[in-house]
Amino acid sequence: MKRIIIYLLIITTSLVLATACNKKLEEYNPGGLTADVVFNTPAGFEAGVSAAYSYNRHLWGKEAGYHLYEASSDLWMSGVDDPNTEITQFTNGLNSNNAIITANWQRLYSVINLCNALIARVPQSGLSDALKATREAELRMLRAWYYYTIVETWGGVHFTLEETKGIVTAANRKPVDTFYNQILADLRWAAPRLPNTTSDNGRITRPAAEAFLSKMFLYTKNYDSSYYYANRVINDYGLALQTSYAALWNMSNQVNKEIIWAVNYSTNLSLNDFQGPAGAIVYPGGHPRGAHNGHLMFLQKYDVRPGMVRDIPYGRPFSRYLPTRFLLDLYDETKDSRYAASFQDTWFSNKTANTTYERTLTTGVKQNFTIKPGDTAHWIPKRTVVSNEFRDSRPYEIFDRSNVFNASGTPKNTSNFISLKKFLDPTRPTVPEQQSARDAVIFRLADIILIAAEAKFMLNEPGEAAKLINKVRSRAVLAPLPANTLDIKDTDVSIDFILDERARELAGEQWRWFDLKRTNKLVDRVNLYNPQATANIKTYHTLRPIPQSQIDAVSNKTEFIQNPGYN
Repeated sequence: MKRIIIYLLIITTSLVLATACNKKLEEYNPGGLTADVVFNTPAGFEAGVSAAYSYNRHLWGKEAGYHLYEASSDLWMSGVDDPNTEITQFTNGLNSNNAIITANWQRLYSVINLCNALIARVPQSGLSDALKATREAELRMLRAWYYYTIVETWGGVHFTLEETKGIVTAANRKPVDTFYNQILADLRWAAPRLPNTTSDNGRITRPAAEAFLSKMFLYTKNYDSSYYYANRVINDYGLALQTSYAALWNMSNQVNKEIIWAVNYSTNLSLNDFQGPAGAIVYPGGHPRGAHNGHLMFLQKYDVRPGMVRDIPYGRPFSRYLPTRFLLDLYDETKDSRYAASFQDTWFSNKTANTTYERTLTTGVKQNFTIKPGDTAHWIPKRTVVSNEFRDSRPYEIFDRSNVFNASGTPKNTSNFISLKKFLDPTRPTVPEQQSARDAVIFRLADIILIAAEAKFMLNEPGEAAKLINKVRSRAVLAPLPANTLDIKDTDVSIDFILDERARELAGEQWRWFDLKRTNKLVDRVNLYNPQATANIKTYHTLRPIPQSQIDAVSNKTEFIQNPGYN
């Protein structure tokens, strides 16, 4: 099986449209395997389907995905160790030679080719008729999903439903509507042929396809259909919000009734493509691929502060992204449990002995302080600017708002900041472990309830939209407050409010760039709320640059041209 999957990767990466090699390639196939030989057996075909799923692991729960689809938004700025500030901050390095963008172009078109090849070979797969229908439905959903990522990232670029065989040197540029129409056609074909549930975690189900349909119909402005499919997902499949927001992030509760579709990672970390430093699969500007990496990305450097040492519960800080002041201020932490469940602002000494350290007081006097094991080591308050007297009287360090942010909201301290903790994994076996067995959630019920609310608002039914939003907000109420504490009225609903609510609910979950792009709010909201990027972002940043290697490789250069702004 392993040999077959490796060969599948060779097949899919042979797509000329995804390469930039100008040399003549000599084909050599020592095993004599061909795509027909591999895919025309049940075992080979099933391995191909598994390979098609696996491409999600390049983006979901990965540094490249966080950079492209979460961090370059109104919610995050660059932490001290962000190696790809050109994406986070929209600087000139966001160009056609960007390594992350190039790598993902290649991978996405490779998996499109794989999906096309498998769909065409379903009749010869040797599977039972029932399983043929299910697997084709999965493949059509996957093709729709990967084409969605392509069209939202690069716009109307190359499109084909045919397997690429041999050398192809010309690329087409199809309009965005061509992509949308095919995505919808694939999803409509797939949904009724998929099972309502699955015991095979990570496989696509009917509610996953319908959740995707509900999102896609927002793009095509068919709001009735968007609501129809969202409502089916909400009511017809036994899905339910978890009783508490914090429960969503419990490592022992990864498979639950709120999760609609997730990229599953194995608890046996050796199965997650991490090969160690010598042979690791490494993202450009990133780290070995492996399993879920979100637990690394959003953490401040707690481990260099007095009284602290790096450990498993507090995580391994890569310090890639810090929250904007705007994101933090979206939460009323006195009423909304999502703040405490999502963020960490206090660290307690995890050393086994007292720590005595010297600190300069605000008066200029140097003084020794002692932090005992279990005592507060440092505190990063969300809103408070503490007085000098309070600061000087405490044995622990304080990084208040004036220490973390400049008056403009740009970062003053990119090492010490309130950290997103929802992806932490206390089950990691060792302190330096980069992998987490946490699944990367793609669709969950709260997201789709908010999609339904957006559809109702666009249908000029703000009262119904408010009711749906209140379903999500009532789960977020901090106990023991009444369940209606966070309820809103129909007059509160707007696209900006919905985006704010999606930020409160989904921060860090790789939907932010898509949400802002879909609502035509990316440039406006980055300008308003991300002062680190406001001087750089331009209207053309709603698309990413086509890789220069692709531009160079095609023969029809006058037709297949670069996206505007990146010439």
